[in-house]
Amino acid sequence: MAIKKNIKKQLEQRIESQKIIVIHGPNLNMLGAREPDKYGTVTLTDINKGLVKLGEKLGVIVDTFQSNHEGLIVDKIQDASLNYDGVIINPAAYTHTSIAVRDALLLLKVPIIEIHLSNIFKREPFRHKSMISDIATGTLCGFGHLGYYMALEAISSLLKK
Repeated sequence: MAIKKNIKKQLEQRIESQKIIVIHGPNLNMLGAREPDKYGTVTLTDINKGLVKLGEKLGVIVDTFQSNHEGLIVDKIQDASLNYDGVIINPAAYTHTSIAVRDALLLLKVPIIEIHLSNIFKREPFRHKSMISDIATGTLCGFGHLGYYMALEAISSLLKK
């Protein structure tokens, strides 16, 4: 009986909680191994676990998604328009090239935070232009994996207003 009440309570909390999707773009599945001098040694699995844990503290549900395929990212953004209260996205290389990701994000009526591990403005000139920044609620770059947690705190705060 106590177990059923506990499960019911958890389900009610999940329904009442804000839901955030964190979308990771191409090559981010290789974090920790790929160019650690630029991106650090923390893995994507570590980041995702930390985001879920921080989400619990903040009272939000965090789901994560990573793909190396532009169309799958677009599909997830379209899904977010119906199922999430906020989006955190690291479009990775698609930041500079994907009109499709941009157009999908334009569908959203929820806060969008663009995140980059490195400071794209201290990188190669072709990385200085983001196709996302002007439509995002906010952009964080250059804080490494900590930027994800900063983004989650920011979007959680925005949603509580």
